Amino acid sequence: MRCPFCRHPDSRVVDSREVEEGQAIRRRRSCSDCGRRFTTVEESVLAVVKRSGVTEPFSRDKVVRGVRRACQGRPVDEDALQQLAHRVEEVIRATGSAEVPSHEVGLAILSPLRSLDEVAYLRFASVYRSFSSAEDFEKEIADLRTAASDSRSPENTTAN
Repeated sequence: MRCPFCRHPDSRVVDSREVEEGQAIRRRRSCSDCGRRFTTVEESVLAVVKRSGVTEPFSRDKVVRGVRRACQGRPVDEDALQQLAHRVEEVIRATGSAEVPSHEVGLAILSPLRSLDEVAYLRFASVYRSFSSAEDFEKEIADLRTAASDSRSPENTTAN
């Protein structure tokens, strides 16, 4: 790592700490030539491989923009969108792969969006899964209703 002050190519690490919930490492360095200290941050790069084969860095902002469109006119606040994007990134990073197909990002969005807002979920799923008929919507709505009734069934509740 070059010193930002004197451009000397050698420095030594004085201290290292995890930041951003372990997604990055902050290193305090000392230049072996001028002795001045500086900080660096190392992040693992998570890349998304698009259908065209183009690779681009994962972007929470891009996830938020896509989900915001699906949530247009719905009672979903910005903080909920940011939390959803954070959860999506955690799921993608948990795969342990440095490159993930864009399809997997879409799949990672569906589950938390379903919990956040069912109408937004249907909008997003209709585009993501390329719904082509009213039957596609009807099937997805039936699945939502089944999941909702399963979560309210007696075997899924505990007695006090």
